Amino acid sequence: MKTPIIDGLMKYIMEENVRFHMPGHKGKEALLNWRNLIPQIDVTEVDGTDNLHNPESIILKSQELAANTFGAKNTFYSINGTTGGIYGSIGAITKPGDTVLIQRNCHRSVYNAVIFNQLNSEYIYPVYNKEWNILTGVLAEDIEKKIKNNLDIKAIIITNPSYYGICSNIQEIAKVVHKYNKILIVDEAHGSHFNFSNNLPVTAIEAGADICIQSTHKTLPAFTQASMVHVGTNRVDNDRLRKMISMYQTTSPSYILMASLDMARAYMEEKGKINLEKMIRKIGVTTTHLKGLDRVKIFDQERINYKDIYDFDTMKILFQIEGISGSSVEKILRKKYNIQLEMSDSFYGVALCSVMDTEEDIDKLANAIENISELEADGNHNTKISTKISNILPNVNMSLHDAFNRSKKTIRLSEAKGEVSGSFLIPYPPGIPILCPGEIITEEIITYIQFLRSNNIQILGYKDNNLENIEIIR
Repeated sequence: MKTPIIDGLMKYIMEENVRFHMPGHKGKEALLNWRNLIPQIDVTEVDGTDNLHNPESIILKSQELAANTFGAKNTFYSINGTTGGIYGSIGAITKPGDTVLIQRNCHRSVYNAVIFNQLNSEYIYPVYNKEWNILTGVLAEDIEKKIKNNLDIKAIIITNPSYYGICSNIQEIAKVVHKYNKILIVDEAHGSHFNFSNNLPVTAIEAGADICIQSTHKTLPAFTQASMVHVGTNRVDNDRLRKMISMYQTTSPSYILMASLDMARAYMEEKGKINLEKMIRKIGVTTTHLKGLDRVKIFDQERINYKDIYDFDTMKILFQIEGISGSSVEKILRKKYNIQLEMSDSFYGVALCSVMDTEEDIDKLANAIENISELEADGNHNTKISTKISNILPNVNMSLHDAFNRSKKTIRLSEAKGEVSGSFLIPYPPGIPILCPGEIITEEIITYIQFLRSNNIQILGYKDNNLENIEIIR
């Protein structure tokens, strides 16, 4: 019997890797024996099971419980992930031709929503920290300048926290956005756990966001693709939002995913808060130890400056080992220590911790990092690390939706200087575009892409998976 996907998954399971990656359940069960239950609850809309597209009973009650737990006025389940939630949220508060202000290093789904809804886009840029080679938060004052220069901006869409755990000052941003009677949408994909501890950053809803979309599956014990959309203010048309979210979800929604959202919320209320506090304390002790090692650098709450780094998610261990690229460290951890990180880039490794991790898991990671810093000599791995990270400002030639629908041709990236991109080029993870359709390809962009490739960072968007060819506008 040929089952390549099952075979691959079974191989990963048999490796018994310590999972510092999403989903937040980490392959462990929370309160329920899921492995026996899943086949039984994989049902459809029959008497007693309700309907996600018109919830009146059990799904409606579950969403109401979630709204109460997460402090929202209304909560909608998105079983097409946060991606579907973002599509529906942006569509709900805009009409074709509107202008939105989006954080340049937002997720690809935001760009897709701009295309789907035929919107015009302007960008707000995060601050670049030269010392740590990392993009930090966005500033309320920069957002206000953008709004003043274009009062037609309908909504502001930002990401908080970042993939690296860095948070902006959402309270101040919300004040600015509402001062000009605009709508604030926060992609809080990596922050669904914030609500359950005072030792974590403030939630977007608590900070005043109008709409917040959370990937419940990323940091809480829900299954992949299970997310929630929370409404935080009375400035949102809930009926239109419900209709738009419905448009981006299958008419055969998974009861397995909805059940996992129900259980994730219940688990956190039942026992998750206690476990979360335990993990926060353990991570604090561990990162303090790691900071004392010669070649290890830890980005943590000590970096907070209350401006562009307003807060930091301590459930992410963000680390560097001097002389070894982040992507090389990730490979060493997997090959030698059976530890899989959430992501890596040219500089950092990112371990995503959740309430389902154990103190033993954290100890294994810390011991492995210490061993690598002591045993892996400089030069044994790809150490081509730039002295700074590129914060590339795009030169927009045409709108995203116009470029997306134009005729294209394929050329080599090395020959594309001065051309207008016909597609996205996106390092993955974290899924943030370097280049979007309609933007002019510069020498700086070409050099930066080549730098990422030299450090084994996967880039999506090449034509036919050929690492030399890209699409441009004819």
